[in-house]
Amino acid sequence: MATFRTGWLLSILLANLANCSPHAGRPVPPSHVSCHIPCNENSCDVDIHCFWDQPDLQPNTTYSLHWESAGREKSGNSSNGLIQREHFSSHSKLRVWVQAKNQYGSEKSPEVVFNNTADIIKPHPPKDILSYQEPLEIEWKSTCEQLQLSVGNCEVRHQAETDQAWIQQDEGGISANYALENSQPCTVYAFQVRCACNIGLMSDWSETHRIKRAERAPIGKVDVWRDCGISPTSSDCILTWKRLPISHACGDILGYEVRLFYNSSTEKLLNEPAAEPMVHLVCDEMQCHLNYSLKGVSSVNVSAYNALGATFPTHLDLPMSGEENNDQAIELEMKEKSLTVSWDVTSQLSDNLKEYVVQYKQAGSPLGEGFDWVRVEKSQRTGVFKGQFKKYTPYQVSLFTELHSGKGRYLSSNIAHFVQGSPSRVRSFKVLSSSSTHVTLFWEPVLMSKQNGVTPYYQIGVNQQNVYTVSAYPQHKNRTYELPNLTQGQEYEAWIRAVNGAGPGPNTTTHFNTERNEAYLIIVLWAIVVIVIIIPLAVLVFFRCPLVPSFLHEKVPDPRNSHIFCQMTHQSNDFLPWICIPVHEPHPKISLLEVVEIPPWASRSPQETTSQTDGLTRPLVGNGNNETDNALPEESETIHHKYGREEYSKMVDSDEERDKENEEEGADSWSCTEEDLLSGYEKHFMPTVLEILEV
Repeated sequence: MATFRTGWLLSILLANLANCSPHAGRPVPPSHVSCHIPCNENSCDVDIHCFWDQPDLQPNTTYSLHWESAGREKSGNSSNGLIQREHFSSHSKLRVWVQAKNQYGSEKSPEVVFNNTADIIKPHPPKDILSYQEPLEIEWKSTCEQLQLSVGNCEVRHQAETDQAWIQQDEGGISANYALENSQPCTVYAFQVRCACNIGLMSDWSETHRIKRAERAPIGKVDVWRDCGISPTSSDCILTWKRLPISHACGDILGYEVRLFYNSSTEKLLNEPAAEPMVHLVCDEMQCHLNYSLKGVSSVNVSAYNALGATFPTHLDLPMSGEENNDQAIELEMKEKSLTVSWDVTSQLSDNLKEYVVQYKQAGSPLGEGFDWVRVEKSQRTGVFKGQFKKYTPYQVSLFTELHSGKGRYLSSNIAHFVQGSPSRVRSFKVLSSSSTHVTLFWEPVLMSKQNGVTPYYQIGVNQQNVYTVSAYPQHKNRTYELPNLTQGQEYEAWIRAVNGAGPGPNTTTHFNTERNEAYLIIVLWAIVVIVIIIPLAVLVFFRCPLVPSFLHEKVPDPRNSHIFCQMTHQSNDFLPWICIPVHEPHPKISLLEVVEIPPWASRSPQETTSQTDGLTRPLVGNGNNETDNALPEESETIHHKYGREEYSKMVDSDEERDKENEEEGADSWSCTEEDLLSGYEKHFMPTVLEILEV
């Protein structure tokens, strides 16, 4: 059911679309109906041929020819528009019309009435046209005599080869010849003639008959220019010129005379024939170019000659002055068969300006091909080229000025495309130079013949992050670009692509590594050495060696009296001497530790002393005097009741005194005994068991 409903709706929609069509409805009436009896050179046809105009957009419409002769209506076949002889009466009145018919109705054209069928005889065009030079005159023969009819009126029209319009002359009875007054020398004229007999219609125009005026020496000058490819200011050029028009050649051009003037003040004459075999000359229908080196040539003179003389020499200075720039002073409008160039360079004009020269060069074409130029008056700012331009093909258009002296100056260039496409891949993308933070990239631009459009800029990307835009002007020069703010010693991937009106082209990539900064590495290494080695070593030396003044640590105990330090000296006996170099004072002083009052219980006997409740002996033994040249007595092992620590067995303030005592005792100054474990450094400065328990 759904399928049926869909098909029904679709049918209604199609029907409505048909009714809404701008060409639907009753047909348009035909127009311009004409009929005649054609004749050849010897006789006339017996049937009548009819023609009409019908609209191009009339689908499903049929056309039929209708006529009425001697009061009877007849109809014929619309496919050939013929009224056969048996369907009309000779020398009788004839009414003709055409009918158009379709499903919506029919329409007919206006009627055409011929009072006498003999009046629609149409003779064959005149033939055997002859011409004469002085004066310029033509004559012809009519075909009316072969039809046994007398000649009626004839019409003549003519035009010069360089003209676009015909000039028509009605001779009013003159039926055999025509003379052209005020004809120009060295000009080719074209003539056409048509005639009527004494009865009937005018014939069609005859075939064109051309007359070349009598040969004489050529006039005017040869239009000379040079083709330098896509580089307008290059010195690698060839000489080219346009063929003289017939109106200036005044006959057949036999050859060209080219005189080359060199920078060395010498000259050379080349006589190049225009017919085979050619030596250095290559010619087509419009232009010639000279395949001869112009190296060292400062200027040229070119003239064309025929059998009766030569043109005045055309002078052209080489090479062309001017510099390429990015200033787009010219605007382009390109179509398939035309190229319009306009410009605005008023500020660059010279008082000696003769005219402008505008040229185009098809990219990729060799010298002498795909090249044309036009000359424009100095008061104008527009030049037009006619031709067949290719799709996706770039054309470089350049503007020049030419002075009356023959010197030329290049002004500006631009690129034109009829249809643009995506550009091709960029060539030779690589690193030209690099440093630790900057890299200079180099690439060759896309060949102009491969650009497929105007390439205004390139895009350069780094690691798919930063994208830079670089101008593409001038178009044909190699390009460089510096990538800034890179990290040293890192690998990068860079890409480039050309961009035009149709979009970006494919990417071309390259890889590179930035350089490492040696000075930076040295600084880093020294920092590592300082942090890892020197600073820890300095700390070690500071704490192990008495290198600081005594007034900074006069109340700090000497760690060398520690048993732990003694053990370290045995383990690193070879290492410490060069780290810790004891400072030997010339006159060491013995420090007085403390002067205390002897408590009353100090006079008790040893038995009483040992009967203390804590089980610890606390004697404090001292001689009570203030002598500094003696150490503490051996009885210093008694316990001090106030501090709960054993006193030093000996108080040594200098290495010199320690060495002296060791010599007296005959032992090593750095040796440690069991006694040190019981009465040494630790017992004096380390906490006692009682103090630990109290905490």
